[in-house]
Amino acid sequence: MGLTIGVDIGGTKIAAGVVDEEGQILSTFKVPTPATAEGIVDAIAAAVSGASEGHAIEAVGIGAAGYVDDKRATVLFAPNINWRHEPLKDKVEQRVGLPVVVENDANAAAWGEYRFGAGQGHDDVICITLGTGLGGGIIIGNKLRRGRFGVAAEFGHIRVVPDGLLCGCGSQGCWEQYASGRALVRYAKQRANATPENATILLALGDGTVDGIEGKHISEAARQGCPVAVDSFRELARWAGAGLADLASLFDPSAFIVGGGVSDEGELVLGPIRKSFRRWLIGGEWRPHAQVLAAQLGGKAGLVGAADLARQG
Repeated sequence: MGLTIGVDIGGTKIAAGVVDEEGQILSTFKVPTPATAEGIVDAIAAAVSGASEGHAIEAVGIGAAGYVDDKRATVLFAPNINWRHEPLKDKVEQRVGLPVVVENDANAAAWGEYRFGAGQGHDDVICITLGTGLGGGIIIGNKLRRGRFGVAAEFGHIRVVPDGLLCGCGSQGCWEQYASGRALVRYAKQRANATPENATILLALGDGTVDGIEGKHISEAARQGCPVAVDSFRELARWAGAGLADLASLFDPSAFIVGGGVSDEGELVLGPIRKSFRRWLIGGEWRPHAQVLAAQLGGKAGLVGAADLARQG
């Protein structure tokens, strides 16, 4: 199969891109994300139409944040869009006149990294995305493993602290409450409130108050050596690495790929994640260690992965 289109549904924009068999994006088209579920279908169709101009497109892949059924057709549940058993494949196919594959966005990003990014050369890869929440994807034996009902790899909602912090999913103690961009901000605010004298750089980057601290401020402050910012990244990394050690006991991959906005800080966060992973890996003194790698495709991974999954049908 030749050219396909990948669609990435974001909170503020929907991006469609024409992708070739080598994972190269040839053209893109973006539209604002509407507020309604039906409006999003219209926007996807508009983005596909805009991106496809001048290209012969054979299929469309859509990355959607939510539970996608085993047939890659229906969004069973989406946390941020009012989709409940939404027949997204059928609706978009009717609008664009092309075969459509729907996939969980974290799975699509994992596949993109496996095929064209940091996962190249590995047969068994586990991906996690450290963004606002924590997503994941499983590639074992060169295949994306989705589970019987299509909703595997929701790593962010593994409960790591019984009766812990309340999660947006309704449970308590989920991993993403301790290892995510949202967790990073919470750590920084707690530490800045407790020891403001150690957070002068961080506070100065915002509005001077603890409530004004944002993720971008923590990253910049850490680069400038702010103790509170650096310690906040270390706390996030401690939880992330411990979780990877548990996943190693389950899947024994040759590599973990860490993506998402938090991972953009490179060794500032990846170094401590590797240290924590080694600390908590059961039998780590005697067993081979999986590599812990930085994702390479950045924000393009989901779009490229969705397009490639559409190519494979």
